[in-house]
Amino acid sequence: MIKRQLQNISQKYASKWLVMLFDLIVVAFTFVVAYIIRFNFKIDFDIEVMLKQIPFVFLAAFISFLLVGSYKGVVRFTGFKDVVNIIIGVNILATILIVSTFLSRKLNYESIFNISGSVIYIHLMLNILFIIGFKLFIKSMYNHVMQDFKNKKRVMIYGAGSSGMLTYDAITNDPKNSHEVVAFIDDNDRKVGKKINTLYVYSLKKITPDFIEKQAIEEVVISIQNIEPGRLLEISSILFELGLKVKIVPPVQTWIDGDLSVGQIKDVKIEDLLGREPISIINPALVHEYENQIIFITGAAGSIGSEIARKATNYAYKKLILIDTAESALYELQQEFIQKGIKNFIAIVADVRDKVRMESLFNIYRPKIIFHAAAYKHVPLMENNPYEAVSVNIRGTRNMANLAVKHGVNKFVLISTDKAVNPTNVMGATKRIAELYVNCLQGKGQTKFITTRFGNVLGSNGSVIPLFKKQIDSGGPLTVTHEDITRYFMTISEACQLVLEAATMGNGGEIFVFDMGESVKIFDLAKNMIILSGLRYPEDIDIKITGLRPGEKIYEELLADGEKTRPTYHEKIMIAKTKAIDAEDISDKIANLCLVNSKVQNLEVVSLIKQILPEYISNNSKFEVLDSKK
Repeated sequence: MIKRQLQNISQKYASKWLVMLFDLIVVAFTFVVAYIIRFNFKIDFDIEVMLKQIPFVFLAAFISFLLVGSYKGVVRFTGFKDVVNIIIGVNILATILIVSTFLSRKLNYESIFNISGSVIYIHLMLNILFIIGFKLFIKSMYNHVMQDFKNKKRVMIYGAGSSGMLTYDAITNDPKNSHEVVAFIDDNDRKVGKKINTLYVYSLKKITPDFIEKQAIEEVVISIQNIEPGRLLEISSILFELGLKVKIVPPVQTWIDGDLSVGQIKDVKIEDLLGREPISIINPALVHEYENQIIFITGAAGSIGSEIARKATNYAYKKLILIDTAESALYELQQEFIQKGIKNFIAIVADVRDKVRMESLFNIYRPKIIFHAAAYKHVPLMENNPYEAVSVNIRGTRNMANLAVKHGVNKFVLISTDKAVNPTNVMGATKRIAELYVNCLQGKGQTKFITTRFGNVLGSNGSVIPLFKKQIDSGGPLTVTHEDITRYFMTISEACQLVLEAATMGNGGEIFVFDMGESVKIFDLAKNMIILSGLRYPEDIDIKITGLRPGEKIYEELLADGEKTRPTYHEKIMIAKTKAIDAEDISDKIANLCLVNSKVQNLEVVSLIKQILPEYISNNSKFEVLDSKK
């Protein structure tokens, strides 16, 4: 009953005029107290004069508070800006009283306008103390009463610096929040053992299972700005092992109007634990690059193609043509753009392998920039279907590249992969041949051919993260092909930033590679995902080693043998210095490879691929027999 009544009260707000009346009553009260203090708590002053002065002070306070609008604030949500408003208001009041006193003495006005300077000063101090104090008291009581009816989670804040203090304020000042901050954790030995806001600061070493059980800790909020991902991974792993839920405060530049809200504090995501800094590319030249351009995106319904399309909509292009064979996924992207009010785009169901169809699209729309993301990418599937890999990854690329030269396209950006480097599988080999073919065309027309090469993309269709999530939802186990297998990772957003930047930066013939930091051990990634899901390894969910799949490497590379890099103006983006090739010979071999049909045996198709790529050595694959003949 009481809880329901309090909840009903909590939904109501006091009238702003009621707040004004309360403040004015406080001002009148403190005026009397100021007189009493001024005369050493003795009634040695003219009470009748003081009583006549109260209405004038009342009116002056009304004008002051009206000017600053302090009465408009919701008392229970009183914050720093409200306090500043109150201070400004009472100072305006004091100024009015001082001016009236000066004029009264100068012009011999009524005595009610002649107030002692010491009384005015004491009155000012008392107003600041009482008005602010009462509002903060009401706010505190409201929060205390309301939170008594909630099951509060006891949390600790990791970081006792300025960011930690702001996080503490955001949590404690949110009346709807059900979290109670009980302590701080910090790496600085000079802070450990001291108190901040009556809460102890502990070192991470002190956070033991016994401590957590005794203090009933459930969560830790990491509030350290610019924390290195490696350190975040180390801290999170320790806290996960202790069975704690871990959240993180976002970078200060993402705070709303410079203020942190509880809603912005999120669970630590696997992207936060990659062990490297996220990429930030800010280049005003991109605005000019895409302005008034007709842009083709092949594979537009895929993870990379769709994100390139989303990012392209930030620019003033003339028309955006989205091409893909995946009807359902393309329809979803089309509906997404329509709902967002995006215009000047067309979604077209078409196949890059169909040269006649592609030629008609070039004739109709006359593109100036092409992002070629259409490709088959799954290693095990392509190992069993080499003809399809050749058909899409090589013939499809060849069709689009040839048409780009024929129709005078300005730039052609090929989306490649780190699996094209010293390939050990059909998928990687076909992508490397696609790289070689666009390189063969460089200089044969006005088209600038640019290749971007990057590693695994977090969250893309069929990638390891969604797979692990499904396996966790199914109760496990998580499947890892090898305990030592590692991969480079980047987010979809980062990958597409790189692609857009490459199109602007490239002058033709470059292969752009990305400094992706240290590679990530997939076994450790699997363990962290289990813990992030609130489960334990191996008690709740185990990890099963299944063995390397055909064509799979333990370690991926970003540069091929004989390739070195040179820097660009962005420290995270490099250009691979590729070794010289016989463009005519390779182009002829690729043309011959593209003539194969679906009736040709897999071994024969792969044999033709290996003739073009001597560095292609199959691994854990039935095609290793072709390497033994070399």
